[in-house]
Amino acid sequence: MAAQRTSAPAAVAPALPVLGGKKSSYRERVADALRAALIAGELRPGEIYSAPTLAARFGVSATPVREAMLDLVKEGLVDTVPNKGFRVTAVSEKQLDEYTHIRALIEIPTVVGLATTADPVSLEALRPAAREIVRAAAAGDLIAYVEADTRFHLGLLALAGNAHLVEVVGDLRGRSRLYGLTALLEAGRLTASAEEHLELLDALTARDKNAVREVMTRHLGHVRGLWAAK
Repeated sequence: MAAQRTSAPAAVAPALPVLGGKKSSYRERVADALRAALIAGELRPGEIYSAPTLAARFGVSATPVREAMLDLVKEGLVDTVPNKGFRVTAVSEKQLDEYTHIRALIEIPTVVGLATTADPVSLEALRPAAREIVRAAAAGDLIAYVEADTRFHLGLLALAGNAHLVEVVGDLRGRSRLYGLTALLEAGRLTASAEEHLELLDALTARDKNAVREVMTRHLGHVRGLWAAK
């Protein structure tokens, strides 16, 4: 079954094992890739995508895609369209503003606090994910960029020891849209933005709370600008 409307991806999606990392199921890896594509704006609001079409795009079978999309339905990210597939739900600018505001209220003080409480070894364990974000940016792979970015930020917040906080931020990130990633990539500025993650880790390991606050505030400001560029 073909999709009712199609959008050409900005970049070829990578293999799912690279995207998913160590997850408990293949279905979760597929869901991670689809969620990242949605956040990056490669799956557009209002458009209908069939499971076979998405499966061909990501190089997997239709069954795990269909199951993963049903998971995204439960999260409110897509709606089912009988006999056609799945429609990506639209998010208003007001909603995106609210998501970013809530994230700032949660993430900035939490990460600043990690400058004095986080174990240096645990912080360094996040550096490979930060480097993966930079590599994805350099390769122009927006889906891998979003997936690695999510893994980095949620892993960082997890060091605060509040699982519910991580869950809330993860939900907010999943509902956000970063349509401006393509424009940033085309302008040659995505790598510079990606390197903020390494800058943040350096500030944290240096126990520099002021620098951590500055980087986090700047970084979330960029997020707000990214979703606005449609």
